[in-house]
Amino acid sequence: MQTIYFDMDGTLADLYSVFNWLGKLRSEDATPYMDAKPLIRMALLARLLNGLQKQGYQIGIISWLSKESSRAYEVEVSIAKEEWLKKHLPSVTWDKMHFIPYGVPKAEAANIQPFDILFDDEQANIEAWERAGGWGFSPDKIFETLRGM
Repeated sequence: MQTIYFDMDGTLADLYSVFNWLGKLRSEDATPYMDAKPLIRMALLARLLNGLQKQGYQIGIISWLSKESSRAYEVEVSIAKEEWLKKHLPSVTWDKMHFIPYGVPKAEAANIQPFDILFDDEQANIEAWERAGGWGFSPDKIFETLRGM
């Protein structure tokens, strides 16, 4: 069964426009993950994802945690990211959620299958995903790609 994965920060959530986001993350403050605004039209994304699940696709999140953080902060960030998804995509039931340490290859963490899809704002992640047998796309291709499925 093919899975469609989404990165969060810089793909779905505009973490990088939250005031003092980097300073807050360095001081292990998880509020930027909750305060981030959506980068795309969430109602449209929810409709597309719910329709694709009805067709048999699985939907997943694969997102890095903060760089150089304590285990307690990793847990806090994971909870904040889950809450963000509940707030902005309440009708979506995620089949898979992977909140992984910063820098862990996403293809490894997800144990991807051939043709699994990743939407990610980092080109290096897309390239690594494709080397592992998946299809990778930048966030500006989300709606175009999902509508074509």
